[in-house]
Amino acid sequence: MKDDRIQALLREIGLHRGYQLAIVTRLRDIALASGPAIAEEVKYGGILFLSKDSFCGVFSYAQHVTLEFSRGASLADPHSVLEGTGKLRRHIKLLQVADIDAKRVAHYVERARLAADE
Repeated sequence: MKDDRIQALLREIGLHRGYQLAIVTRLRDIALASGPAIAEEVKYGGILFLSKDSFCGVFSYAQHVTLEFSRGASLADPHSVLEGTGKLRRHIKLLQVADIDAKRVAHYVERARLAADE
């Protein structure tokens, strides 16, 4: 059932914001590969990723995709790519697939997953 909801969301993104599908798919691959037992679910209009606890989510908006970190305020930001000023959350805004490597997304996903597992 969860997989059906994820596939439906991916189809919707492809249909209405096709250029974002490659970004969302790559972010999903990175999150799922970040640990041995990563789960995913559709929640809040995006895809949330969980290990022992939720650690990030991918959300498609009209003009961009965000990778949001549940406890992003406590993540080190050595590449100065985290945005937001809330008490807990931070995000990385992505406009094109190249931003994923340029903003070193895999590093942040790994750090967020490790923090969620502590």
